[in-house]
Amino acid sequence: MLDFGRSDDPRVQSQLDRLAGLSVPQGRLGLDTIRALMDRLGNPHRTLPPVFHVAGTNGKGSVCAFLRAMLEAEGRRVHVTTSPHLVRYNERIRLAGELIGDAMLADLLEEVLDAGEDLGPSFFEATIAAAFTAFARVPGDVCVVEVGMGGRFDATNVLEPEALAACGIAALGLDHERFLLAPEEGTPSEPMARIAFEKAGIAKRGVPLVTLRHEALPAGAVAAQASRFEAPLFAQGDAWDALCVGDVLAYSDETKTGGMDVLHLPLPSLAGAHQFDNAGLAIAMLRHQRRVTVSDAAIALGLHTVTWPARLQRLSPGPLTGGRETWLDGGHNPSAGAILGAHFGERRLHLVLGMLANKNPCALVEPLAESIASLTVVPVPGHEAHPAQAFGKEAVCAPDLPAALTALPDDGLPILIAGSLYLAGEALRLNDELPR
Repeated sequence: MLDFGRSDDPRVQSQLDRLAGLSVPQGRLGLDTIRALMDRLGNPHRTLPPVFHVAGTNGKGSVCAFLRAMLEAEGRRVHVTTSPHLVRYNERIRLAGELIGDAMLADLLEEVLDAGEDLGPSFFEATIAAAFTAFARVPGDVCVVEVGMGGRFDATNVLEPEALAACGIAALGLDHERFLLAPEEGTPSEPMARIAFEKAGIAKRGVPLVTLRHEALPAGAVAAQASRFEAPLFAQGDAWDALCVGDVLAYSDETKTGGMDVLHLPLPSLAGAHQFDNAGLAIAMLRHQRRVTVSDAAIALGLHTVTWPARLQRLSPGPLTGGRETWLDGGHNPSAGAILGAHFGERRLHLVLGMLANKNPCALVEPLAESIASLTVVPVPGHEAHPAQAFGKEAVCAPDLPAALTALPDDGLPILIAGSLYLAGEALRLNDELPR
């Protein structure tokens, strides 16, 4: 189930209600609908500033956040579209550094939905059409676009080579299996090879395709797609690398000097060792393209100023947390669980968990097993979620986040709220930390 959002602006809410009525016809694949919709809107995706296009299972949003921070540190006006939103639908469209205003959002959604009324677009197709229309109309220097799901048939893949500065692929893992592993003739049968096939479907002829080191993939899975689309491939470990060395992020490649070029940069401000790779991917995307100039100083400043809510975010003291150490993460798959397990290690914590019913209930609990002092299960507002018994006999239930946190012992242990970006949005709302 999607979170279609609520707005205090009645004009925006009217259009969100229309969005909520959209659905994808069962079994529909392809980009025909989004292309038809863009054509009716004047094909704004063909007049965008240079675009950085990012796919992946985990970390693609963080990569987009790093790209935005580094580009803005260079003084660029950056348009961004990411998903899902945490609290307000407006978060999906950022124009020249600011969330889209309600008046423009209402007009855009009405225009898009009217134009596509007989096409039957999905929620995401309509959203991307609105974002690209806004990007074409508001003056900007560069765009950052996060793939929604998969890549090959994602609505963002309407982008054409002429618009793109670089494509990137973040960490890959199994997720959305019902859609991404659906049987289809001519696609790989091995699950991780199929995931790579779908994600690398964003590759375009002549556009740099920059990737992490994908050790879990069958050999050549991404390279095959890059070759198919005639996209120059720059993979971590071959063309570039990023490593934490003490209190420095050491990034290296051969893009500028003809020999090995090493940058000694500050560690990223986002928590978690996995962010070293995400930061490296953003840097590599910037350094392997030729359409936007970004200095090493701007890259360093962006590493320091970057923010990305609900991804290993330490919440501020507020109405929900009081003064207690409280962490928030929206991850919900085994890859996210592994990241959380690595970050907290054996440090004891109270886990407050809410997971959608279609997610694996073991995904986070098993990697965090050595850390869990208590496990409280809460509903995910507006969504069907796993009950406490899905997480084992030690799990207890609470009616909501405030009740869950109030019931925890005052023992000095940190709290981790996790399991769903929808739950993360509720936590941010309750703690008065709205994304801006």
